[in-house]
Amino acid sequence: MTQFKAPLRDIQFVIHELLNYESHYKTLPGGDEATPDMVDAISAEAAKFAEEVLAPLNHIGDQQGCRLENGEVTTPEGFKEAYQMWIDGGWQGLSHPTEYGGQGMPLSLGLIKSELVGTANWAWGMYPGLSLGAMNTLQVHGSDAQKQTYLTPLCSGEWTGTMCLTEAHCGSDLGQMKTKAERQSDGTFRVTGSKIFISAGEHDLAENIVHIVLARIPGAPEGTKGISLFIVPKFLPNADGSIGERNGVTCGSIEEKMGIHGNATCVLNFDGATGYLLGKENEGLPAMFTFMNTARVGTAIQGLAASELAYQNAVPYALERHSMRALSGTKNPDQVADAIIHHADVRRMLLTARAFAEGGRAMLYDAAKYADFMTQAGTEAEREQAENQLGFLTPILKAFLTETGLESASNAMQVYGGHGYIKEHGLEQIYRDARIATMYEGTTGIQAMDLIGRKVVLDRFRLYTTFSKKLYSHGLKTLFKGKRRGFAAKLLRSTLCWNWKTLKMVARASKDRDAVAAASYDFLMYSGYLSMAYYWSQMAELAERRLAEGTTEVDFYQAKLETAEFYFRRLLPRATAHAESMDSSTGSVMGMTEAHFSLR
Repeated sequence: MTQFKAPLRDIQFVIHELLNYESHYKTLPGGDEATPDMVDAISAEAAKFAEEVLAPLNHIGDQQGCRLENGEVTTPEGFKEAYQMWIDGGWQGLSHPTEYGGQGMPLSLGLIKSELVGTANWAWGMYPGLSLGAMNTLQVHGSDAQKQTYLTPLCSGEWTGTMCLTEAHCGSDLGQMKTKAERQSDGTFRVTGSKIFISAGEHDLAENIVHIVLARIPGAPEGTKGISLFIVPKFLPNADGSIGERNGVTCGSIEEKMGIHGNATCVLNFDGATGYLLGKENEGLPAMFTFMNTARVGTAIQGLAASELAYQNAVPYALERHSMRALSGTKNPDQVADAIIHHADVRRMLLTARAFAEGGRAMLYDAAKYADFMTQAGTEAEREQAENQLGFLTPILKAFLTETGLESASNAMQVYGGHGYIKEHGLEQIYRDARIATMYEGTTGIQAMDLIGRKVVLDRFRLYTTFSKKLYSHGLKTLFKGKRRGFAAKLLRSTLCWNWKTLKMVARASKDRDAVAAASYDFLMYSGYLSMAYYWSQMAELAERRLAEGTTEVDFYQAKLETAEFYFRRLLPRATAHAESMDSSTGSVMGMTEAHFSLR
């Protein structure tokens, strides 16, 4: 069974020293209350809840799974009690407005909470996690009446929320959506259709579930331009906010999955269910992107969580497991063999997971600043700018961190050898739970096309250029004034290569429409390695300064430098292979005929 210890010191390093959350919070309305002491206190309490309540339920949830009987879902043993503790602690509304019962803290503080909860027990964390997306969508796009009706119980946690997009026949191609919403004389809509893969779609944790549903109003334009967004609660709320009659939405089945067994992934049937238009008619997809970006950032946390949990559970085993002698000479003479931590390949796997976890944390926590402005900016223009900046980073965060999280989970199993493949130690559960993260909320391929297609080409390189300039600025400053000039030089070379390869790829696309699609995965992965290099360069500079100043935490900062060294010498070079693949001819991918795929 896996063990979890909250990495609070590293979190403090990122938010206080690297990213200076204190100054950031002072720019937000009401952010003065999020003092360093307050942030640390909240983080410590979240860590305690994650370690003592959620982590012990992780294996139980995987073993027991969820049960569906007569349309009602029962969650694993202990899940319901843990959720009540969550409600009692006021955790759900931590980062939402006080006028709806929340605590008014910045969204980025909620990200710390989400990381700790997700690493301890991802399947459990999905229940309140999906609610956050519903809450953010309602907060941005809901009417005042809708906010009053739904945000208050969602903030308290008494109600939960879901996102209902996927249908069996269309997957990510939402233009083929068949769920319809027929207008009624009282202004409501009758929603009819079926949605699949709905995480936390039915359960026994909360008294009501608020489904945020994409559907098409009859007569609407074809394709994605004719999709609207609706609120479809499990129970219709009464005028006083209490629970009313059951709505026409039921759970048809629970998916039998590879992992995250403790979360109910449902098929939901809408049989003339009462729905309420959320936002503007036929503008459901742009509104849903508020939810999707929240969900995609949440999924990126799962990648970080997989790297963190894999590392935490592989290191003790590598220290205790003895096998063969180290090639550089005997390390444990009192044992018949040396601890495997002394074998170079084991260290490679451990350092890979560590570099991805700590680098991913810096990437996510910095991006969370944009999320703060999305809901707390003073003007609509500022909110839109923040949403666009986060939108550019979202596919990189979601796809790159989930791919690297899966790699970390695989490496941790490999450290254990055959013992990692059996259930006793829980390493195989980390891998099974992490596998879905590269697929839901848009596969890695979908994220890659979103990044190069919508966020770079269609945006006319504006967001891309802004991000690229940030990398150049840091690299040049560090190259001439920093203590780790070698890292800065690698960052600058990689950024130049990124720009050149991107321009070449887009230029080829003017004559070959498949060129971008064929190179999109490599472009995304290159972007991920480059982005992480930017943060490891900053962390290395900071660690050097702290050591020069005479810190008492020499080991902590020295470990940062050693991990940064590993990243720049062993992981960043992977980007070169992706760059070469981006340059490859489209024909190497598209040249084979359909018939040849079947010839073996």
